[in-house]
Amino acid sequence: MPDIFQIVTITDLIQQLDADAVGREMHALAAELYPFCRSITGEGLRETLRAVQKHIPLSLREVPSGTEVFDWTVPNEWNIRDAYIKNSRGERVVDFKKHNLHVVNYSVPVNRKMSLAELKPHLYSLPEKPDWIPYRTSYYKETWGFCLSHREFVKLSEGEYEVCIDSTLAPGNLTLGEALLPGDTTDEVLISCHCCHPSLANDNLSGIALGAALAKRLAGISRRYSYRFLFIPGTIGSITWLALNEEQAKNIKHGLVLSCVGDAGGFTYKKSRRDDAEIDRAAQHVLNTSLAPYRAVDFIPYGYDERQYCSPGFNLAVGCLLRSQNGTFPEYHTSADNLDFIQPRFLGDSFAKVLSIIEVLEKNRVWVNQNPKCEPRLGKRGLYNAVGGTRTGAFNEMALLWVLNFSDGEHDLLSIAERSGLAFSEIARAAEMLAGAGLLKQHPA
Repeated sequence: MPDIFQIVTITDLIQQLDADAVGREMHALAAELYPFCRSITGEGLRETLRAVQKHIPLSLREVPSGTEVFDWTVPNEWNIRDAYIKNSRGERVVDFKKHNLHVVNYSVPVNRKMSLAELKPHLYSLPEKPDWIPYRTSYYKETWGFCLSHREFVKLSEGEYEVCIDSTLAPGNLTLGEALLPGDTTDEVLISCHCCHPSLANDNLSGIALGAALAKRLAGISRRYSYRFLFIPGTIGSITWLALNEEQAKNIKHGLVLSCVGDAGGFTYKKSRRDDAEIDRAAQHVLNTSLAPYRAVDFIPYGYDERQYCSPGFNLAVGCLLRSQNGTFPEYHTSADNLDFIQPRFLGDSFAKVLSIIEVLEKNRVWVNQNPKCEPRLGKRGLYNAVGGTRTGAFNEMALLWVLNFSDGEHDLLSIAERSGLAFSEIARAAEMLAGAGLLKQHPA
């Protein structure tokens, strides 16, 4: 294991990264959180955030029900203790205690007997996937329901059923989790993940696990930017945070929403509303130079919380990083999105990609060549490989030449990396070498 005290910069962190070990750590956290019945409010959400608090310095804020947040109102708090459907023999044919998804999230209390005909309008299944339980919610309409596999649904026979949902829906609070890592500047990088889905591993827990692992490691290194981590319920959480922090949001210069980062699919990057913000360029450069298939998709006002951060009144430079895009894989919003569906090696790979994106943000600068008339002699400064022809030497030397030529006060290092086709890490290293030799000076802007 590397000595943590030797890891002082983002580059050190990347060079000493054991992605497989981090992936196993992330999967273990996901497994710990999987049993909690999360929702947009309630004890399941708080349990989740308290568990994350064991790993990072997360502060919790309670926002009372009824609080006006732009065009929305913080809803009543929902909690559930038990739920079931019993047949005439007293057998639980649907049991919330066996799987959180069996109850429509935010179901109001029910305790009555009814016929199968009365019950059926409140039952949800997936005929095309007969062994999977669907995930359904009813956050803003007071109703109730159960979800079950279609195989179990078709087994239900005529007769009387006892239906019980032991839940409460009453004034309470919405809980926000937040961690701020101050940097050399007050300019911020936002990392946001939703934490309101019960027992869904990829579309919930993978983003939480990645956010926690990232905050844990960034806390131990020097940082140019300040990093704000939000662990919040989807939609209403980001709306609430933005409503309570309008001035603070102005400090956010770059951001990523993280979800669906644990499956085997290739990466998907959803661009910010700005389309060509630095975070958009950084993410696409990292994915492009990884030489693995990926997709970059344009912003649309649908999806995760990026649509709130990118709403026209804020228009923050926040993109969304996923592997398989939400809604495109069969397991999405079903019981098949379980702990077997996400794997440590893919979680670790996602972690490594986000670190590389952060390295671009941290090190991207505009430099000015201090010897702009023709090429300076690199050899006399110890920057030119004495024995040519080696791949490593030629690669580094080309990076030096690219940086020298385009360090004109107008091109940042990322644009040089994009134009040259070289990895940003090589371009950044070349800039450091040239600056150390007195050939570059950082642009004052």
